[in-house]
Amino acid sequence: MTRFLRRKRLTTRLSAYGICVRDGKILLARWIHGESPLWSLPGGGVDFGEDPWDAVVREVAEETGYDFEADTLLGIDSLHREGTFHGVRVFYEGRVVGGELRHEANGSTDMAAWFDLTELDSLPVSDLVGPGLALAKARPATGHTD
Repeated sequence: MTRFLRRKRLTTRLSAYGICVRDGKILLARWIHGESPLWSLPGGGVDFGEDPWDAVVREVAEETGYDFEADTLLGIDSLHREGTFHGVRVFYEGRVVGGELRHEANGSTDMAAWFDLTELDSLPVSDLVGPGLALAKARPATGHTD
């Protein structure tokens, strides 16, 4: 009898996200995920050969219309799902230096908006908003929070 071994497909995804806060408001992009869209930090996958800093600048522009200047590397968060997915998420703090707010067309997000930081608890947000804001608040020398 021949045995077939099924191997789990293991996936690692490197992504970069921008945290932009001004006047007590944070810039978020609405991620289209299944039937329930989630508000998320603008950003996304780093292309093969691309530097994460370049990726966050590109991704923020794609998802929000803004020119983003990443000026501080806040840290890295690691996420594991179902034993087969490993997400490595790089967070940068920065500011808008140009462009105009607009919604992304034909992408993984469908709109962008500024929200008061006090509104975050009442919004459906993705699981990367918490770690990103924790890094922004703590600014750990190691670039890692528990």
